[in-house]
Amino acid sequence: MKADRYRFDGSRRCDLRELPCDGKQDNLDKEQILAKTARNLQEMASLQDALYADGREGLIFVLQALDAAGKDSTVKHVMGGLNPQGVLVTSFKQPNSEELSHDYLWRVHKALPPRGSIAIFNRSYYEDVLVVQLHDLQKTYKMPPRTLEEGKKAFFKKRYRQIRHYEEYLYDNGYRVVKIFLHVSKEEQRKRFLARIDNPAKNWKFSLSDVKERAHFDEYMDIFETVINETASEESPWFVLPADQKWYTRYLVSEIVVDTLRQCCHEYPRLRDEARAELQDCRTRLEAEE
Repeated sequence: MKADRYRFDGSRRCDLRELPCDGKQDNLDKEQILAKTARNLQEMASLQDALYADGREGLIFVLQALDAAGKDSTVKHVMGGLNPQGVLVTSFKQPNSEELSHDYLWRVHKALPPRGSIAIFNRSYYEDVLVVQLHDLQKTYKMPPRTLEEGKKAFFKKRYRQIRHYEEYLYDNGYRVVKIFLHVSKEEQRKRFLARIDNPAKNWKFSLSDVKERAHFDEYMDIFETVINETASEESPWFVLPADQKWYTRYLVSEIVVDTLRQCCHEYPRLRDEARAELQDCRTRLEAEE
């Protein structure tokens, strides 16, 4: 699948500045891509139904990106093709006072889906090594001095290790974690910000803080690159997808979702002999009503 070229599983290093933000290098035909996306959405629905019925494995899709990269629209246009009965969408905002009184994975663990279901994390525990790191927010946490005394670099090095171990723990307990970074260019972000300002229907999605964070665009790229390289694994890979063309991004995400679902347990439960006999009895009774 085309998304494989954007896959990072720890076997090679990710260099964000060498990776494309658009799909020009992939020789795209938009009409063909849209048709393939539609087929993927149909297959997603079928595979999800079997995953839900099987009930042995859970999926977690993590969406990370800078502002205006298309996280919300990806959830709407791609994940919207799934049956909502088996999907949990969680948007992780700035932690509240209760969440800050626990470890940073506490609120995430609460949002895990039951096996057989799919969780979509719009932002995630990765914010605790991204925004927190950029703005030195770890200093504001109510934590004992011993957790901070080794310095900033050591603090986040430990968090990378904790995240790797947490994702390994999830995998060993029947969950697959797939992490997607929507790689938008600085120029495309600027255009989308302007569109939000000019469109009254999108004004609510824009704030002054977005522009303030944009001033740290290059710093965020450096941190994202480190985070991806520190936490990518075979079992919980990162996909760094070009995000300047939303229709292409959605296709790549649909590819990833379909491929992941294919790897999961998705056998429909087999009935015991007694249950099958009961079904035959029900058939006989219903046919007799004719």
